[in-house]
Amino acid sequence: MNATQTSTSSDQLVLTPTDAARVLGVSRATFFKMHSAGKLPLPVYLTSRCPRWSRAELVAWLEAGAPDRLTWQRLKDMNRKG
Repeated sequence: MNATQTSTSSDQLVLTPTDAARVLGVSRATFFKMHSAGKLPLPVYLTSRCPRWSRAELVAWLEAGAPDRLTWQRLKDMNRKG
């Protein structure tokens, strides 16, 4: 990517908290409240202080009705097992 191109959240595989909040249509503060309350899928940590959310997982989570984290994990596990 050169200096004149900018990356948008629609072409990123993983999203920063700010970009993930934008995809969900909530503020960054609300996003972190949802995360702390267990209402979002778990992030992937690139380093111990660098959480990123999978764009594909957030979209799938929304399509599933935005269940709480535990329910989401169970749904994902059931889909993996077939």
